[in-house]
Amino acid sequence: MPPNQLIRSFLAKCMSFFLLGLVRLLTGSQARWYGCPPKAEQRIYFANHQSHADLVMIWAALPRELRSMTRPIAAKDYWTRTPFKKWLTTAVFNAIYVARDRTEDEDPLEPLYTALEHEDSIILFPEGTRGHADEPQPFKSGLYNLALKFPNVVLVPAWINNIQRVMPKGEVVPVPVLCSVTFGAPIQLAPEEDRRVFLDRARQAVVALRDV
Repeated sequence: MPPNQLIRSFLAKCMSFFLLGLVRLLTGSQARWYGCPPKAEQRIYFANHQSHADLVMIWAALPRELRSMTRPIAAKDYWTRTPFKKWLTTAVFNAIYVARDRTEDEDPLEPLYTALEHEDSIILFPEGTRGHADEPQPFKSGLYNLALKFPNVVLVPAWINNIQRVMPKGEVVPVPVLCSVTFGAPIQLAPEEDRRVFLDRARQAVVALRDV
């Protein structure tokens, strides 16, 4: 491996350890495997979304062997806004960028299709944008389309608790608050299941984990 590449790899590992320590210090980073065990299989983790820190929180909650095979979805316009954010999401998180300002001809799920075809697991926020209520907004069709195209990928709901209090919208300094991620029982797309029926059922699977 060339020296420059070794240095970049070393810096990425150092930042990974630093972020894990910081997240655990600020939040406790409690992972609760309520409906399924942590398992090295291809999965789509889908969760509620109230903060840009959601990406970091659910990444940190996964065991190391699962983090290495799991890629979070990141809004390209936000996470490439500065060289540091871009480096963080590419070198540390190995994120999949999704463009929110795409043209009508572009399929926003194409990068996700590519990742799943390469047998990566992914972290998805089906609301599409951050919510501000206690319950998630209606899920958009992306999760349904992925479940339809990749029926063998395990769909695992997750509830991220309290993270919006750590990094409220518009704030840049995190506040220490105990947080947790609860992973629920996998769901499946039933044969001939209607898109909206499935998405509502998937949303309810996430909400049901709130009080577990």
